[in-house]
Amino acid sequence: MTAPAPTLRAVLWDMDGTLVDTEQYWMAAETPLVESYGGTWSHEQALTLVGLGLHDSARILQDAGVRMHEDAIVDHLTGQVMDQLRELGNPFRPGAQELLVSLRAAGVKTGLVTMSLRRMAETVVSQMPFDAFDVIIAGDDATRPKPFPDPYLQACELLGVSPDEVVAIEDSPNGLRSAIASGATTIGVPLMVSLTGVGAHALWPTLEGRTVADLMALHADHRAKEAR
Repeated sequence: MTAPAPTLRAVLWDMDGTLVDTEQYWMAAETPLVESYGGTWSHEQALTLVGLGLHDSARILQDAGVRMHEDAIVDHLTGQVMDQLRELGNPFRPGAQELLVSLRAAGVKTGLVTMSLRRMAETVVSQMPFDAFDVIIAGDDATRPKPFPDPYLQACELLGVSPDEVVAIEDSPNGLRSAIASGATTIGVPLMVSLTGVGAHALWPTLEGRTVADLMALHADHRAKEAR
C-alpha cells in the first residue's frame, strides 16, 4: 500500500531579497566601506555577495582592500543596514507580507531562515505589524551557512516538521542550494541575480497575487512526482 504524500505544514522564508528588498541597503553600506580604504566597489562585485554568509562576504571585502577583522566588517555592515531599516522601514517585496498573513491565518507554520545576524532579523520582524514567524534561524545560529542545508534543517527541527512537509522561498543561488539540499520543496523568486539552472522546483517572478493554495498545490505536485 502506497504511503500518503506528506502535506504542507510549514513555509520557510529567506529574508534579504526574498521577504524584504534589503540588498540595496547592503550595497549602500559596502561601497563607502571599501572606498574608505582607498578601494573601489562595483555593482557587479556587490552582486557576488548576494546570498553568501556574512563572513564569506567579509573575506571578499578584505580582498577588495578593507583592512578590518571579519567580525568587525560583519558588525559594521549589519549596523549600517539596521540604521537604514529603522529610518526607512521594511522594504517588503511585492506580495510577501500578504502571503505571510494568509499563511498565518491558515495555520501553516512559518520560519525565517537568513544569513543576516539575529539582531538584524529581529529588527525586521519587530517592525512587522503582525506575529509573522514561529522561529528564526539567523547567520549566528546556523551550524554551517548556506549553501549547506543546516539552517533549513535547524528550522525544521525547531518547528517539529520534516523537510518533505516544507516549502522554502529564496532569491539567491546559495539559498536555493541550501533549501534543496535540506529536502524542502523550493521556490525561487529572483531579484538581483538569475536563478535559472540552480534547481528550484518552481521559479516565480513575484509573490504578488500568490496564495496559500498555490503553495499547497506546488508542494503536492512536487511530492507526487517524487513518489512516482
